[in-house]
Amino acid sequence: MVEPRIELLKDKKLIGYKLKMSLTNNKTVQLWGQMAPKIKDIKNRVSTDKISMQIYDASYYKSFNPNNEFEKWATVEVCNFNNTPKDMETFNLSGGKYAVFDYKGSSADNSIFQYIFMSWLSNSEYQLDNRPHFEVLGEKYKNNDPNSEEEIWIPIK
Repeated sequence: MVEPRIELLKDKKLIGYKLKMSLTNNKTVQLWGQMAPKIKDIKNRVSTDKISMQIYDASYYKSFNPNNEFEKWATVEVCNFNNTPKDMETFNLSGGKYAVFDYKGSSADNSIFQYIFMSWLSNSEYQLDNRPHFEVLGEKYKNNDPNSEEEIWIPIK
């Protein structure tokens, strides 16, 4: 499997939608279905990248259960929150240290996450930090396509 690069993330301003969900009650398609047609309404974007972000309770990975809920966001990064569309929410993503995995493959294949959490993390010098996890979906991202590319950002300390 792939080795990550370690990066120090600067603060980011994000705009988008959020939903509570679990792995067994996954609403990602619904969330991005709401977001996709509205992206063009967001002013002040810093790039064309989309950011899929997850916020977990501190105990989420300590007592992992696929039925445990977390908050998932469909967002884009902006330089400021001026002109935020009325029905969207804002989020200040605080900077910090992240392990960044360059992943190529289908977003439906979760083996990369099994590798990260069951193998890489336990064999690294790092521990999981209680901050948001996210994926950067750039120009080479193609949903459920084996040739899709994305960056997976895992918070570490």
